[in-house]
Amino acid sequence: MEETNVEKEHLEILLEDIQSKFELVLEGHDSLRKEIREAREESNGKHEHTIFLINTLNKKIDAVETRLEKKIDAVETRLEKKIGAVETKLEEKIDAVGADLAAHRADTETHKKAFQVAKGKK
Repeated sequence: MEETNVEKEHLEILLEDIQSKFELVLEGHDSLRKEIREAREESNGKHEHTIFLINTLNKKIDAVETRLEKKIDAVETRLEKKIGAVETKLEEKIDAVGADLAAHRADTETHKKAFQVAKGKK
């Protein structure tokens, strides 16, 4: 009987040892779950911050694009006005040169006839 008591005590000791190790494993799992949960929350926080930064950057880019479009439109308008003014001035100068040429031709024609009359030719 003593042998069964020793075996029984030995078995109880083994069971207690197994139970304490099992509890350690469970505590380790709980600790890992907690760390995973914290890492996930931290990652989610960083992800949300990244989304916020991207949205902020998109708004800034949109604002810059709008300002550039307005500036480009203003430059285009000013250039169109300047080009129109230059065209008008050139047209006036070309018309004036044309008028001068026509007057010069008429004058030359008149002188030619007068020269022919002076020589005695009609």
